[in-house]
Amino acid sequence: MSDATASASDAPGALPGDGAPGRAPPLAGVRVLDLSRVLAGPWAGQLLADLGADVIKVERPGAGDDTRSWGPPYLKDAAGRDTGEAAYFLCANRNKRSVTIDMAQPEGQSLVRRLAQQADVLLENFKLGGLKQYGLDYASLSASNPRLVYCSITGFGQDGPYAPRAGYDFLIQGMGGLMSVTGRADGEEGAGPQKVGVALTDIMTGLYATIAVQAALAERERSGRGQHIDLALLDVQIACLANQASNYLAGGVVPRRMGNAHPNIVPYQDFPTADGDMILAIGNDGQFARFCAIAGHPEWAEDARFATNPQRVAHRAVLIPLLRQATVTRTTREWIAALESAGVPCGPINRLDEVFADPQVRARGLRIELPHPQAGTVPLVANPMRLSASPVVYRNAPPQLGQHTDEVLHEWLGLDEAAIAALRRGNVV
Repeated sequence: MSDATASASDAPGALPGDGAPGRAPPLAGVRVLDLSRVLAGPWAGQLLADLGADVIKVERPGAGDDTRSWGPPYLKDAAGRDTGEAAYFLCANRNKRSVTIDMAQPEGQSLVRRLAQQADVLLENFKLGGLKQYGLDYASLSASNPRLVYCSITGFGQDGPYAPRAGYDFLIQGMGGLMSVTGRADGEEGAGPQKVGVALTDIMTGLYATIAVQAALAERERSGRGQHIDLALLDVQIACLANQASNYLAGGVVPRRMGNAHPNIVPYQDFPTADGDMILAIGNDGQFARFCAIAGHPEWAEDARFATNPQRVAHRAVLIPLLRQATVTRTTREWIAALESAGVPCGPINRLDEVFADPQVRARGLRIELPHPQAGTVPLVANPMRLSASPVVYRNAPPQLGQHTDEVLHEWLGLDEAAIAALRRGNVV
């Protein structure tokens, strides 16, 4: 293991039984049919798979999930050649099995219906009504499998005037208000709306979907019946505005972009240093007083304009320039060493190479490596959930397109080699 890399066996909970010999993962025995593509649905499927569910990813023959081609970069083999597996696809499809089925063909639709009859959960993110034409909507499938938990992820939900529209993370970040509070403040150089650097709305929707699916499974234990889960990217984005939405609803003032500053806490933003930048995240008056002492300006903590957080918020325009004049006198490393020893929250602004080289990140095993048939191993980010009795299990790398078609059709549907060969001749799988 290199300094910055943990193998699958070194990551907490990486192997079956780690931390709890003989204990099955929490969702062992749950069968998930994943018809989703790109990120929100696949993210939910990966989380369920990490927790032990058998997740079958249904993909288009010859093409697969759109993100398989969203590169470069691509995973490389031992000789440094591109394998054709885009890094984007790898981030959201660990622990799944891939089956190729052409749902445009009646035989393909029949296969998916039969798989759904054997499933506990179905994930899909087709446009509104997109699966109804194939007889794969909730009403159709629940008629033959009333225990099915059917999770639909769309841009705008199953009803409302926008329901038929396609939804994309970037679009929703704008429509849902996130970009109105992200970016430099009006009047500053580079001001204007800014999206978050990852598809955060998709990720959050995947998290909500995972929670909702598990809640529906728990309800099924009591009622014996599944249900339809309606998740909209727009709903999730607005729900996750958190204090910004609450500030508006309670105070009636529309929040504005503030760069890296915080609307309710000061100082809580980035500051320049002698060799770069750092973050100060001062959450109370005691921390502020300790910072002032270390900065050589204890009088700031006694100044009526700055002594309490409400006063610091009110006089932000006066205080922040004073702090910036002080922070440029030392390097980032010097500031962090001094402030951490005094219990003042602070930190660097790391690039990703620095993130994965960080001693805390290494100690937590956040980089893992799983065996891959083309590349030898594939580097991935570990699941952050740490369960003491039933840890996450890393069973296999993100699958190659159609890698498990034969075994799944045999295991779930009992099809023999001849039946599967006939489906292949008809280009159904």
